[in-house]
Parts: sequence; structure tokens; C-alpha cells
Amino acid sequence: MTRHAEAQQVLSDHHRVSTDPASPGHPMPLMRPDDPSEEELEIRRRFQAGQFIDMDPPEHSLYRRMLIPEFTVRRVREMRPAIQEATDLLIDDMIRAGSPTDLVDAFGFSLPSMVTCALLGVPYSDRDFFRARTRKMMDTGVGSSEEGIAAAIEVWYYLDKLITVAEREPGDDLIGRLVTARRETGELTHDALVGMVFLLLIAGHETTANMIPLGVHALLRHPDQLDALRADPEGWPLAVEELLRYHSIVDWVGFDRVATQDMEVGGQAVRAGEGFFVLGASANRDPRVFDDPDTLDIRRGARNHLAFGYGVHQCLGQNLARAELEIAYRTLFERLPTLRVLGEDDELPFNYDGVVFGTRALPVAWSL
Repeated sequence: MTRHAEAQQVLSDHHRVSTDPASPGHPMPLMRPDDPSEEELEIRRRFQAGQFIDMDPPEHSLYRRMLIPEFTVRRVREMRPAIQEATDLLIDDMIRAGSPTDLVDAFGFSLPSMVTCALLGVPYSDRDFFRARTRKMMDTGVGSSEEGIAAAIEVWYYLDKLITVAEREPGDDLIGRLVTARRETGELTHDALVGMVFLLLIAGHETTANMIPLGVHALLRHPDQLDALRADPEGWPLAVEELLRYHSIVDWVGFDRVATQDMEVGGQAVRAGEGFFVLGASANRDPRVFDDPDTLDIRRGARNHLAFGYGVHQCLGQNLARAELEIAYRTLFERLPTLRVLGEDDELPFNYDGVVFGTRALPVAWSL
């Protein structure tokens, strides 16, 4: 699905469309090994527990209901001072280390890692471990390379131990509250809780970590847009929406579906058992919805983009991601007004092979 209207239809119709990879005809099994080893089957079984992105209602609704209170507008508003503090600390470190630097390593991946670790309750002493493995997963793909799989397994077992500790003594953090909720309801297994937190880690990190350097790059390559934001800082929320639309870094991951009933999509008959890939990048540049879609326009007001998905599987953490991006962009350009990209775009190591689109490095410089 490449058009916005059909993408919305498929993503929102959970009565006739399934996201479950076990559903007959689902396209994702075609991308998996035909003859997995026993070890791989066991790892896959444990990883799949709690992966509610691959579930249909009502099972999906159980997980989502447990998490909604953690990502309300009010809860995210309460987190903004901590996000601002983390942002300033990282920029302080950049200034102390001096120009030039790699913005991806020094800022882009570090900020969401700090925020996610604080949200989950990861001890500060473990954050370098967490950040390194998360970076490896994002660079190589969680399940598409031996390095990515190895990093994912390490993180899974780390979370397994963290949750085991929390089950004995829950803290005042997301994991602690989920453990308490599980204890009260008895609705989830231990592995399902680990899988749910693992999914939150990946989903909560990848969009922001890749969008920070990509958004900075886009604004530096469109100085008129950046000048407009400097003149009117109130425009940052709209700018974030446009940057999310413009890059659409999660193109089809999580956007795979299969029809469970005969239906019609965009005037075409679709039979039960036929699969869909919704291409978010194409839908977000549909000229029927967005005028001059290939142009970056921070005044566009593009909140109807599909960067966070649509329907019952729309990203739970979108409010947090928006807050992180807005604070990161605004603070970076306020504190480093002479920031510039070093080198030409064709020299940048854009990552087309990972879970999401991004750049593995963004060399930048500034003067104070």
C-alpha cells in the first residue's frame, strides 16, 4: 500500500486485517529461515512472548491497556524537565570535548538511551552496556545479522534479570509498575513481561535516535527553515511533525498485515490470506494529502502523517518521542548556533539496512 488513504484503511481495520505473523498468508514468515535450529526456535519463542506489536485485539488490548498510563500527555509533560536536563548534559559534554564530533554518537543515540533507561529504571552504571547493545541492534538489524541477534539476546537476558529483581522489590519506574500490575492481575507470564519491555526499548529508542541526526541534517541543509524556527521558536512542535513526515524512517517495519476476510482496498479486490506491506514513506509523500510532498515545509502542519502508524497499533510512545525531538532540536540549535555538517551528503554513511532508516554518523563542527 503506497497511498495514504489505503494505508489508513489497512492499518485501522483490525476486524478484517491481522498483524499476527502466524495468520495464514502473513508476509513476514517469508522473510525468516526455513529450517531454524532448536536453539533459534527457543530464542524465538522467548522473544515472541510479549511482542504485542504482532498481536490482534483482544490480546493486543491487554498489553496496550497496561501501558497507556505510562505515556499520557500528562506523564510526558512531567518528564520534560528530565529530558531537558539530559539534553543539556550531553551538549555540555560535546562543548567540553570540543569541535568537531560525531553527532550520532555524542548526542543522537545518547539522549534517547538516557531517557529510556530512566523510564525503565535501568541503573546508571549499566547505561553504557545498554547503549552499546542498542546501537548494535539498530545498526545491523535486530534479527537480520548475527551481530544484531547476539546484541538482542544480551539485552533480553539483561532485562530478564532486571525484571526478576523488580519482582522481588518493585521500584518507582515503568518496570516496577508493570511488575506490580502483573502481580495484581496475574494476566502476564514473566517472559511476556520481558518481551513487552524489550519491545518498548526498541520502539522507544529507534525513532528518536535516528530522527535526531536526520532532523538536524535536514534543517542545516534547509537554512531558510532553520532561520524561521530561530525567529519563532513556538514553531518547533509543527517542525517536528514535518520532519517525521519528511523522513518517515520506519517505512514498513510493523506495517505488515494480512487480510482475514475478502475485502476491497482502493478499488481492488483482496482475498482472505493475501498479505499487505504498507509503505509509510510513500504514504507520507502522497500528493493527494500533502501539497508539494518532497519539499520540507515546517509550517505545513503535517500531524496526519503515518510515521507513528495508525489505528490500534499506533505508537504508544509518540508523545514522548515528540517531546524528546522538540527539546533536542531546539536546545541544540540554541546552544550551538554555528553548528554545521562537515562533508558532502554523498559521503555520509546512511543506513539503508537496519531496522529503520538513519545515518551511522553525522560529523559536525561549531565555533563558540
